Amino acid sequence: MFFVRTASERDLAKVSELLSETWHATYDALYGADKVSEITARWHSVPALKARLERKDSEFVVADDGKAFAGMGYAAMAKDRPKTAILHQLYVLPRYQRQGIGRDMFAELETCFPDAERMRLHVEKDNLLAVSFFERLGFETIGETVDDLAAGIAMLILEKRLDF
Repeated sequence: MFFVRTASERDLAKVSELLSETWHATYDALYGADKVSEITARWHSVPALKARLERKDSEFVVADDGKAFAGMGYAAMAKDRPKTAILHQLYVLPRYQRQGIGRDMFAELETCFPDAERMRLHVEKDNLLAVSFFERLGFETIGETVDDLAAGIAMLILEKRLDF
């Protein structure tokens, strides 16, 4: 059984490995393996993760069973949108998907921002499994954008009202 807990600095190497594996499984078909390796080296390095961990107005969680991590999540208050939390990352290793781990991590993250009225995220339009997952959590599509990270990938902007 996996428990959701706040990540610590000692977790970051495992989180980096988890993100690399999950990104390759999820995004190689969209971005190509070389681009995914480039992105994970930059975005998911231990120093990059440490900067997120140390950010105020944020929460960084892992799903941990005491032996391994099944997933990670990271959200932070938006710097340019009042009362809006941004879900930057929510990833579950493919072998643990569809077991409620992503839902449990999200449930923890959405309660960490008592001043937020909404949570927003961007998801690849062609990542139908992720779009469906977030819709089941109550997110609705509010727009589209183009990701400049990976040669113009179409992204959906999803938002959920947070009612506490």
